[in-house]
Amino acid sequence: MDFKTQLIHGGINQDQATGAVSVPIYQTSTFAQKELGGHPSFEYSRTGNPTRLAVENLIADLENGTAGFAFASGSAAIHTAFSLFSAGDHIIVGNDVYGGTFRLINTILTRLGLEFTAVDTRNLTAVAKSIKANTKAIYLETPTNPLMHISDIAALSQLAKHNQLLMIVDNTFASPYFQQPLNLGADLVLHSASKYLGGHSDLIAGLIVVKDAKLAEQIGYLQNAIGGILGPQDSWLLQRGIKTLAVRMEAHQQNALKIFEFLQKDSRITKIYYPGDPQAADYQLVKKQMTGFGGMLSFEIDRKLSVKKFIEKLRLITLAESLGSVESLIEVPAIMTHGSIPEQLRLAHGISNELIRLSVGIEAVEDLLADLKQALDQAKN
Repeated sequence: MDFKTQLIHGGINQDQATGAVSVPIYQTSTFAQKELGGHPSFEYSRTGNPTRLAVENLIADLENGTAGFAFASGSAAIHTAFSLFSAGDHIIVGNDVYGGTFRLINTILTRLGLEFTAVDTRNLTAVAKSIKANTKAIYLETPTNPLMHISDIAALSQLAKHNQLLMIVDNTFASPYFQQPLNLGADLVLHSASKYLGGHSDLIAGLIVVKDAKLAEQIGYLQNAIGGILGPQDSWLLQRGIKTLAVRMEAHQQNALKIFEFLQKDSRITKIYYPGDPQAADYQLVKKQMTGFGGMLSFEIDRKLSVKKFIEKLRLITLAESLGSVESLIEVPAIMTHGSIPEQLRLAHGISNELIRLSVGIEAVEDLLADLKQALDQAKN
């Protein structure tokens, strides 16, 4: 089945009880049981709900995994994945991850006894040198947030398997439409489903997909035990959003490419981070492991210009802390999404005060280009 068809017909796409072509919202906390000590399909909605199961089965199909799991947020999904490990375990983590992941690691998980080493996961030698006797996993984003760095999933997965480590990939920026990490050797795939999968800025959700049945059993246990599950209303919204992923991702990509070309020609833009940049060091790897470039890019403006003025002069592009929606969203990582990272560490990793992250929407690209130009024109200090 073609992936575009699978988006619409994968997982559970019809209600088994009524034949409804849209799986209903089963807004219930519990389910009547016909016998004492039986084994009903559903008994309590934290453990399982038909609406949630539909979206979980769908994402498992799309990522070619054994099972999928839906959570109340991307952070809840990440926390659940890290809950596979015990105090004293060591995890290698990419040094260019979402600020919320950094916050979770450094203020909560380390306090519970987990150990972490931050490494540029593009550097296989550096990753290999970071492996210790108590290392249990490699965790990374690719493309990364916000610098769009690309790591070699297949090569890192081979390294992980050689050392009996789990390979965990956050696939939020690419979505399964442009990248499928399990097919490249990863063990777990994570998504902040609030982003491209939902696609409409109307829900908060997280997803995990696993390759191995034993690992699926462990994640399922943790999902039920910790309880950070996705409710039926948001499960329904998420499944509905996923059905249009193909047409949205193509539109995001087309607009992002045109904006990249526009920014390249403007001397006021000093640096651009974009997976589709033919001059980027990661470009050949992008062509190898991704089927497209996505809708995200980051750029720096000349220091003679005011970032604050530029952002606040935008009329169409919205200042907001999210991405992957039909509307274009813009933010300044140093102040917003990555503000929890100490400045010295943030700057060392390349997240400057002038860095701007743009999630390109699906509006008419001519309107987006005009908005960027007029804001740049008014951004003089």
